[in-house]
Amino acid sequence: MLGTRRSRAISYIVLALGALFALGPLLLMLLNAFKTTPEIILSPLSWPTELNWSNFVRAWTDARLGETMLNSAKVTVMTIILVLTTGAGAAYVLARQKIKPWKAVSAYFLATTTAPIQLFLFPLYFGFARLGLINNPVAVSFVYCAMFSPFAIMLLRTYFIAIPKELEEAANLDGANAWQVFSKVMLPIVSPGLLTVALIIGLYCWNEFLIASTFLQSKNEMTAVVSFTLLSGKYTSDWGQIMAAAMIIVLPILMLFLLLQRHFIDGMAGGSTKG
Repeated sequence: MLGTRRSRAISYIVLALGALFALGPLLLMLLNAFKTTPEIILSPLSWPTELNWSNFVRAWTDARLGETMLNSAKVTVMTIILVLTTGAGAAYVLARQKIKPWKAVSAYFLATTTAPIQLFLFPLYFGFARLGLINNPVAVSFVYCAMFSPFAIMLLRTYFIAIPKELEEAANLDGANAWQVFSKVMLPIVSPGLLTVALIIGLYCWNEFLIASTFLQSKNEMTAVVSFTLLSGKYTSDWGQIMAAAMIIVLPILMLFLLLQRHFIDGMAGGSTKG
């Protein structure tokens, strides 16, 4: 009994230290968001002498966060819709159809997920420039879709494999066609996996910088992460304003994750054990 309590206490201590290590940078950023630049330089770990709310006001206006966060949301939502609509169908087919060279297909998916996007950046840019697609959020969403679809297909395939085929057979006996079986029977069952894919891809798209800064150069189409980098000066920077802007950008995705964390954890656990 004593050993069990001791091991439980050690587990709690380790988990608390891990949580502190994970949340430490976020808490430090929040603390410094209320300070002036001299205060941050002198003592970044100290409590602010006065809560400087003007950092948030200046960050919101100077970085045009209202407009740029809306642009980020548009690109993120379009990417999630594209990935889920194409990835779910492809994953269902790969899970149900017997494909002999599946190992080759799997290796291809793994290779595409590990290949750096920098390899394709120049040909993509020249192609987009020829087609007049620079500063086109829809075109950027298709690039993100190509980047994240292999991951989505690999994860969703494990969910479809775990579903008994008897459910499909029963739906067919009731008169459902192939599309009705997929949309009315299969998709509701794999909804935790769809939510997991949506959250992960949404997080990546919201924070992505390289593609967004390359293809969305106009101020009217600029994303929040790109506008955030413009706050840094060439010789000096207002670190209080920068920290406040970072908190504003992080807050929506953080709130979304906290609201859906139970479903996200269930989806990740299901995807790692099924299939």
